[in-house]
Amino acid sequence: MVGHIVMWKMKESAEGRTAAENAKIMKDMLSALPGLIPELRTLVVSTDVFASIPETEVVLYTVFDSPEDLQTYQVHPEHQKCVAFVSKVVAERRMVDYTF
Repeated sequence: MVGHIVMWKMKESAEGRTAAENAKIMKDMLSALPGLIPELRTLVVSTDVFASIPETEVVLYTVFDSPEDLQTYQVHPEHQKCVAFVSKVVAERRMVDYTF
């Protein structure tokens, strides 16, 4: 199994919206992916981050059967739609991939 965790700090404003508004859009977009990408086994996304160092406003936890499935997810057109939006509204991104 492969875990993939991503944490974002939002821009204060972007695309004419506040950080909170963009975080909600991100959460909604990411939450829709499990029904669209078969390789995606588990997806949990939250904007209710109560402790993080450094500051994080959106966190994503996903699980895949293999590194190949993670790669399929990364290049999937539905995931790339999320990436296009996220790249416009985030100030910082941290990510980790691991096996378990």
